[in-house]
Amino acid sequence: MIINNKENNKDKQHQHIPNEHSVRHSPPFGGVGGDFNSVILAAGDFPTHLLPLRILRTAKNLIVCDGALEDLLEYEIEPTAVVGDGDSLSDTLKQRYAHIYHPISEQEFNDLTKATLFARSHLKMDASTHTRPRFCYLGATGKREDHTLGNISLMLYYYRQLAIDPVMVTDYGYFVVASGTTRFDAFPGQQVSIFNATCKEMSSNGLKWDAYPFNELWQGTLNEALTNEFTIFADGDYLIYRTHKI
Repeated sequence: MIINNKENNKDKQHQHIPNEHSVRHSPPFGGVGGDFNSVILAAGDFPTHLLPLRILRTAKNLIVCDGALEDLLEYEIEPTAVVGDGDSLSDTLKQRYAHIYHPISEQEFNDLTKATLFARSHLKMDASTHTRPRFCYLGATGKREDHTLGNISLMLYYYRQLAIDPVMVTDYGYFVVASGTTRFDAFPGQQVSIFNATCKEMSSNGLKWDAYPFNELWQGTLNEALTNEFTIFADGDYLIYRTHKI
């Protein structure tokens, strides 16, 4: 939905931000749970697409918000830990999973953040490499729209405040957070949306419409990858959404 100055943007397609830092590469998303330090299942719409379901089945460290536990068990998948205030759990499930249930009653954070903080606190960090842990979020959209918007915006919070590389996967695509100039894997025709957070400067290469420092969330939606990769040249933080290939 990039409709601002499209004709001018054609001329600017290769006018990149001067003096940008070295290009980062956003880690490829292969849909395999073993690629993530933790997988967190929220209590939104339960995944039905092949990729998020495969992530659930292959996750080595699956943290489940308590409201999603019953749906998970219908797929005969066992969690590593269950986190939440307990309001959504039956007494039977509380007893059955007492050994991995971690009640957190405070109300400052939602269950997604409680699960994230729990998973983050139990990671063994490699301080020598300064590598950000990769967390995958499933079931974080759908049902109430305010929860969906809040959960998507939390990806930026986790990236900035918790030093996590979050990936939110839905039945239709996936969100990642990026900062500065970054190269992204893609496929020709892949639908791409860009949500600017703090960028004062932004341009792109490899997209149908050139990016610019969007002021509104809708301005960077409904773009399209032209080849197997694209690059965003930027001086701040932003969210990238890409659709699944299948």
